[in-house]
Amino acid sequence: MDTTSTASPIEKSAIRKVAVRLVPFVALMFFINYLDRTAIGFAAPNGMNDDLALSAAQFGFASGVFFIGYILLEVPSNLALHRFGARKWLARIMVSWGIVALLFTWVGNFEQLAILRFVLGVAEAGFFPGAILFLSLWVPAKHRSKILALFYLAQPLTTVIGAPLAGLLIQQHGVFFGLEGWRFMFMGVAIPAIIIGVVAWFYLKDKPADAKWLTQEEQEWLTAALARESAATQKVNPTEHNWKAAFRSGRVWTLSFIYFGFIYGLYALAFFLPTIIEGFQGQFGVTFDVFQKGLITAIPYIPAAIALYLWSRDATRRGLKTWHIVIPAIAGAVAIPLALFAGSPAATIALVAVTAMAIFSALPNFWTLPTRFLTGAAAAAGVALINTIGNLAGFSAPYITGAVKDWTGGYQIPMFIVGGFMLLSAVLMILLARRGAVPAAAVADADALAVGETAGK
Repeated sequence: MDTTSTASPIEKSAIRKVAVRLVPFVALMFFINYLDRTAIGFAAPNGMNDDLALSAAQFGFASGVFFIGYILLEVPSNLALHRFGARKWLARIMVSWGIVALLFTWVGNFEQLAILRFVLGVAEAGFFPGAILFLSLWVPAKHRSKILALFYLAQPLTTVIGAPLAGLLIQQHGVFFGLEGWRFMFMGVAIPAIIIGVVAWFYLKDKPADAKWLTQEEQEWLTAALARESAATQKVNPTEHNWKAAFRSGRVWTLSFIYFGFIYGLYALAFFLPTIIEGFQGQFGVTFDVFQKGLITAIPYIPAAIALYLWSRDATRRGLKTWHIVIPAIAGAVAIPLALFAGSPAATIALVAVTAMAIFSALPNFWTLPTRFLTGAAAAAGVALINTIGNLAGFSAPYITGAVKDWTGGYQIPMFIVGGFMLLSAVLMILLARRGAVPAAAVADADALAVGETAGK
């Protein structure tokens, strides 16, 4: 059933304006965020690893240590966002990480690289769950799959646009005070974060009542709809608005480990795909320049962006079902190990594309779940906790991938590990649905999920 078919004209216009005025800007912030944290993956095979004398394990550690700093401040940062307001806090986070990202331009050795990656994680802590929470506070539950899908498009598009852009910047070797190309690339992707962070302070609004671009009727409808939804959730789950409730919730912890599997696959690809493509020369006897490698890196993320949009649109039309998350998890689990046994660069990239499609199809639908049964401070803490546990994969994926590659001499076993974690996500999602915590037939609104939880106890 199409969840928007019975919407009133005021509802339709309000959601459309949120989609046009807020989502593209927050998606731009996310685009810059993801590009800054993954820029190290583009720098590695294009001079950085050689200049800093990094082994695969050292590169993996430097890539992953970002998430240690990120994790340490994730929950406190999101609670601060709940207290001080999303506009101020997201803008502050963005300017902070932009300043730190700029310092990568002058990194001199492995130790400095690892320290800066850790500090970058501290600076970015809270941005992603804060952005998810911010958008969730603007639209009722039945519209969130659509809104979060539009927001999440920024992540695959970061690679579609960012990989060739990084290639172009890296080719500008010596054009700015003699900087190596990879150093110039770090500078080029850091400065926009500072600029957009300042703009966000003035552009974003904390709640519909503050948005002058909404009519009074639209403001009133959004405010009332969100208040009714929050009241309904608290009525069925009266303790689920306290931040401590998130840490006591078995659903939150299960969702955290489901997210872990998807993020393990996401960052294994993000950090090592450029290096795998670099290896095509030795494996298949083909040679590409820096810009061509950037284009090849971008290829899997084009169908991923299309699949993300269509899959989330289907979830909005039918109501979110368990298989909207389980099927992508299984597809990615099978495709990623097979990719490195393909017989040509084209076949390898095709299988990597299936994995990317799987990951990005699942994630925006996954993120509609926590705010269906958590409200207030519990929602802030719950979203942050899920992102924190999930992002342990952000550290473990690159480090384990690099270490096992050094140990075995290839990426085959590391990719089987990726597949195993994604399969675990599918299994946990099925178990969660069977317990009644996520209705197997459909998740249409906050009350449905809350009733499912009651039945599962």
